Amino acid sequence: MHKELADLINKNVAGANAIAFIAADNKTDSSITVEASHLFKVVEFLKTNNVTSFNSLHVISGVDYVEYMEVCYMLTNYDPANIRDLILKVKITDRVNGHVDSIVKLFAAANFQEREVYDMFGIKFNNHPDLRRILCPDDWEGFPLRKDYIAQKVYNGMNVFPDDKMNMEDREFIVRQEMIKKAQETKAQ
Repeated sequence: MHKELADLINKNVAGANAIAFIAADNKTDSSITVEASHLFKVVEFLKTNNVTSFNSLHVISGVDYVEYMEVCYMLTNYDPANIRDLILKVKITDRVNGHVDSIVKLFAAANFQEREVYDMFGIKFNNHPDLRRILCPDDWEGFPLRKDYIAQKVYNGMNVFPDDKMNMEDREFIVRQEMIKKAQETKAQ
């Protein structure tokens, strides 16, 4: 299904460059990757055409692979004669100004999910009606699910990770992350 669907996307959305990735069992975790700049058009096509009619958005999630980030969309077609799922992915290579078009106009369920991806990864969603943090306070520094994230030590006068409230494994992890960041900063100079 994924190879045929990627071909259908490429035929109907110029520049989408859809590529099917088939999982070993040919069912679970198979996905299609498209160009981030064409995401809105691809999702609109998948939702509105008579062949695919993906009529439900379940999840939007982010993934940080260090070299790049991905935004993953899980869509479903609930047609009783042809129920099927699709994982659609876009690759974000700009870690500082990474962005992709919002799909809130197509699926209202995208609203809070895009805000969560923004809050946790810093990926911006163009034309989102209310893109602001949803889990962290507005003045929180950094994006907690990025691999290079180091939590601030103090927030509003409170210790974020007080020594007496932390298990040693977490403490050692934070110290290692701080050492890695300092080494990267020194190397960059």
